[in-house]
Amino acid sequence: MLLLGLITSPVEVIIYLLILVLALTVHEAAHAYMAHLLGDDTAKHMGRLTLNPLAHLDLWGSILMLVAGFGWGKPVMVNPLHFENPKLDNITVALAGPVSNFLLACLLGLLIRFIPMPALIQSGLALGVLLNLTLMVFNLLPIPPLDGSKFLTLFLKDTTYLYFEQFGFYILMALIIFDTQIPVIPFILNHVVSFIFNFLVGHPISL
Repeated sequence: MLLLGLITSPVEVIIYLLILVLALTVHEAAHAYMAHLLGDDTAKHMGRLTLNPLAHLDLWGSILMLVAGFGWGKPVMVNPLHFENPKLDNITVALAGPVSNFLLACLLGLLIRFIPMPALIQSGLALGVLLNLTLMVFNLLPIPPLDGSKFLTLFLKDTTYLYFEQFGFYILMALIIFDTQIPVIPFILNHVVSFIFNFLVGHPISL
C-alpha cells in the first residue's frame, strides 16, 4: 500500500507528514504511558513518556512508512517483572499503540464527516485516517517485534515464543521485501484498512 501514491498536491504532502509524525509519536507514547499506569516506569526513565517526536521516531521505520506505507517508531522498552500480571499487562501495553492509532483515525474521520473544510484539507485528513489505520493493522500482525506478536504468549510456551522472537524480524523483512511474490501483508492491509476506512469516513477508497 503506497500511501504517497495517493497524494496529489503539496498541501496533502504537508498534512500527511504532520499526521505521520503525530501517529508514530502517539503510538509509542501510548505504550510508555500504559506501562507507567500498570506499574513499570522503564520507559519513563528512558524519556519515552512524552509527546516529543524526537524521543519516538525511528529513522528506518519512518522512511519505510514514507516509501512503503507501513513502518514503526523506536521500540518502547518494558520490564514485565514490574507488572502485577506480567503476561496480560504486557499484552495491554502492546495494544495501547494500535488502539491510539485507531482513536486518531476515528477523530480524523469525525472531522471529515461533520466539519466543512476545503477539499484539499479533507483529502489530506483522509490520508491521515488511512495512515493511522495502516499503522494499527500492520502492528497487530502476530509477527515479532510487532505488537500483535504479544498475543502469541497466551498460546506458546515462553521458550517457544523467545525462539520465534529471534527470527521474527527476518520473517517480517522477508514478507515486506518479497511482497509481490508473497503478498500477505499488502493483502491484509488493503482489505482490512479499506473496510474500516469506509466505515469511518463514509465512502470507499481505492488502494
